[in-house]
Amino acid sequence: MFDLFSWSHILILLTVALVVVGPKDLPRLMNIAGRWAGKARNMANEFKRSFDDMARQSELDELRAEVEKLRSADPVADLSRDIERTLNPVDTEAAETRAAADGAAEADAAAAEAPAPRSGEYQISETPADAPHLDEPPAEPSESNPHPQTASQ
Repeated sequence: MFDLFSWSHILILLTVALVVVGPKDLPRLMNIAGRWAGKARNMANEFKRSFDDMARQSELDELRAEVEKLRSADPVADLSRDIERTLNPVDTEAAETRAAADGAAEADAAAAEAPAPRSGEYQISETPADAPHLDEPPAEPSESNPHPQTASQ
């Protein structure tokens, strides 16, 4: 605290202040000097705090910008996709093909929008000209086609 003055310097200053100001007004002078020192210390602390806040805010702004840059680039997701394709090229291509086929099948199903048959009913669709009609008896099962009803469905 007293880096500027040694104890001998402080003792000399107190002796001069006692002689110049007098013992009657010396406590009042010390009180005023203490208030000034307190105000100076508070101003220095506030100044230091404002610089620390500005430095912290600038660091946070830099970090936010870096995080946004990383989020927009997303190098980890690209890297993981590349690694997966490198390690499993056949599986990856098969999965992509399956996903494309599933998307096409869902689009076809949505386009048809035919209700599913209820339990115990057959789905009626357009019958070809050579298909058996309902009023004809079903054909006897043969050895080559033991289930004629499942072949026409």
